[in-house]
Amino acid sequence: MTWLVLIVLLVVIPEILSTVLDSRLGRAAAARLESGVERAPDQATADRIRYLEGEVDRLSDEVTRLSEESDFLHKLLADRPTRDAPRIPPGDPKA
Repeated sequence: MTWLVLIVLLVVIPEILSTVLDSRLGRAAAARLESGVERAPDQATADRIRYLEGEVDRLSDEVTRLSEESDFLHKLLADRPTRDAPRIPPGDPKA
């Protein structure tokens, strides 16, 4: 059984590699490896990243606040008395 798996892998792996390396993704990866130079982000990209990180922090705080409000409202609704609470009388139908 192990030999069969090994033979299948030896047949399939070259086919997968040739398909991936011949694709656009493979060519882009090869071009990036050939260039060998990591590009530093320019100032506009760095500013945008800082802005997005700030927005993520703000949204995280907002989600936390909304979660706390939701928990509070659920607790209020769950703890309210249902039988002993005075009912509001119906309004005057003539008015």
